[in-house]
Amino acid sequence: MYLHNIPKRNKRKHKAKRLGRGYGSGVGGHTVGRGTKGQKSRAGHKSLVAFEGGNTPFFRRIPKLSGFKPINKIGFTVVNLDILQANYKSGETVNISTLKDKGLVGNRVENVKILGEGELKKKLTIDNLPMSKSAQEKIINAGGTIK
Repeated sequence: MYLHNIPKRNKRKHKAKRLGRGYGSGVGGHTVGRGTKGQKSRAGHKSLVAFEGGNTPFFRRIPKLSGFKPINKIGFTVVNLDILQANYKSGETVNISTLKDKGLVGNRVENVKILGEGELKKKLTIDNLPMSKSAQEKIINAGGTIK
């Protein structure tokens, strides 16, 4: 069944209840369905999203963050050597496009950095990727090259 197949019912639209029109209106008379007394029963009351009945609102209770976040900060996605060891064959080239093809980094990733955690025993060619000094030493000791 789809929305355009639903059969139309009789009297499916109702008139809105007319508040504040006396006891015969069906809304209960003098309080008009608002209960008795209190801020919400008064005319002109507007409900605020953060209003908590007189308590200090949540956004004023939580601590404010200190410091600042730099706008031009470059974030790197980290790939360790043990991941390269498990996913690449000896002699292959490692760059951003091959990392994306193998699913090691996401498709929207722009900056990748290689870190030296784990062991590397394969000769890999690293193409235009930043890396830590420990990763660089391990790649060269394994017989790999860095472009």
